[in-house]
Amino acid sequence: MTKDKIKELKHKIVEGLKVSSKKMIENKKKTNGKIVVYADGKIQTINAIDIKD
Repeated sequence: MTKDKIKELKHKIVEGLKVSSKKMIENKKKTNGKIVVYADGKIQTINAIDIKD
């Protein structure tokens, strides 16, 4: 695999993750759900409603 193909694949993966996380957050907001994230070296649970777009 060439460096250009790897770079293109990496870009597609990152864009796909952005789209899927946005959809997940929208869905959790509709159901007043919570999301578990790893931030600042800790596992945290946050309300989806508290996430800013």
